[in-house]
Amino acid sequence: MTVRFITETLPVIGQGPAERADAARSRRKILRAAAELVAEGGAEKLSLDEVAHAAQVGIGTVYRRFGDRAGLLLALLDGGERRFQEDFMQGPPPLGPGAPPAERVRAFLHAIVDHVERQPDLLLVAEGVAPQIRYGSGHHATRRLHLVTLLGALLPGAKVHYLAEALLAPLTPSLIVYQRRHQGLSVEEIKSGLDDLLRLTLGRL
Repeated sequence: MTVRFITETLPVIGQGPAERADAARSRRKILRAAAELVAEGGAEKLSLDEVAHAAQVGIGTVYRRFGDRAGLLLALLDGGERRFQEDFMQGPPPLGPGAPPAERVRAFLHAIVDHVERQPDLLLVAEGVAPQIRYGSGHHATRRLHLVTLLGALLPGAKVHYLAEALLAPLTPSLIVYQRRHQGLSVEEIKSGLDDLLRLTLGRL
């Protein structure tokens, strides 16, 4: 897609009511503590109790800020998702605007593989703790809308909402991690498989 109106219609990750200064400081403090704990011991064993202790705040504060463990994990992923969103909305082509729609679709699916590869364990735990993170979060809605827009330009009249979900389905963190760690596929082999899927779906590339 070559137009830029998409930047006006996509939900902006992390956008919400302005926080009070003290609330923002508390949020940053909790996220720093959680990120350090994940770096030290992995995401799988992260608990809200140990995050509260490390951040030197009450457990109630953590629950009020993030709701539950899934909410905290999603918040930890938010920074990377913001950068990824900026790349495909405003970055250079073919991922960003300026390339033909088919090239952008291909670059977008490849970029999701790279995105999972950068933080597989955190994404895997977040997906397992709360499957709604996969389909109900703003992250997924943004990706789906981006694909719907590109597919609409490529395939007028097609059921682009269904096709968008179908193209995103092979890109769940759990499947990519399984392919990488248990099937022995390389990142390039996964991307090659996606290219074959696109040829079957779009009849081009």
